[in-house]
Amino acid sequence: MKILLIAGGWSPERQVSLNGARAMVPALEARGHQVTFFDLLENFNGLLAAAEQHDFALINLHGAPGEDGLVQAMLDQVGCPYQGSGPAGSFLALNKCAAKQIFRRAGLPTADWDFVPAFPGKDWQPRLPYPLFVKSNTGGSSLRLGRASNRAELDDIMGQIFAAGEEVIMEPVLPGREVTCGILGEDPLPPILIEPVAGDFFNYESKYEQDGARELCPAPIGDELTARVQELALAAHRALGLRGYSRADLILGPDDSLTLLEVNTLPGMTSTSLVPREARTIGLDFGQLLERLMELGFDDCKKKQP
Repeated sequence: MKILLIAGGWSPERQVSLNGARAMVPALEARGHQVTFFDLLENFNGLLAAAEQHDFALINLHGAPGEDGLVQAMLDQVGCPYQGSGPAGSFLALNKCAAKQIFRRAGLPTADWDFVPAFPGKDWQPRLPYPLFVKSNTGGSSLRLGRASNRAELDDIMGQIFAAGEEVIMEPVLPGREVTCGILGEDPLPPILIEPVAGDFFNYESKYEQDGARELCPAPIGDELTARVQELALAAHRALGLRGYSRADLILGPDDSLTLLEVNTLPGMTSTSLVPREARTIGLDFGQLLERLMELGFDDCKKKQP
């Protein structure tokens, strides 16, 4: 097929997107597809025309535009099939505060939070106790993420986020380990247990630097706990109205409790990224995973047709 590979863009996660696209092109070409690389930064005005000339669009964007549903809404305008969730689910998942409201309404365990859309006054104090994780409400790849133990550290991190034109969300620091679990179609994948090496939490360096973290797949947490992780990941996927695939990030507490952090609708797509690693444990290599995502995208496109 003629595939439009949409990547790049202008979010802070541009380089992560480009790295993934470089891995996707040879995997797709090896399976006989004709791939057109389309950098959204260079030719956003040409997106609709390009989509009309291709059989399928693979979106490999991180942050906004991409995970905010804008590109998906544009592709819907010209009837071009794409992988993953539609505009509404993408937008809700990207906005952490909105997603957490939906999780709580659905009875899913998620950490308490404070949402701060603009810099507060000097007399303001956070509702939650220190230490706090402070991050961009719509950011990803653990960019603009910090840990604050006092008001001075909090103001410094918030200042960086507000300077980038983004809102702040903060959560208490929860004891435990991070677990991530992908969904493919309606089937949970084997979870991964993440143990950062470079720091005390899974930040940008832990994610992308060599030997920054140990990623154990399948997670060595036992069958019963694995099933609970998978059930919660699927419940979050459904609560947000997602389609095709997603990846939920959770905290596994010392008492085996599970707390939902967030859900990614366009998870990383290099051959060593988390969802492709999970897929390999069920017998899908990188190229097969991409084709499975395309199959799901075509099925979803047919359901939209009157």
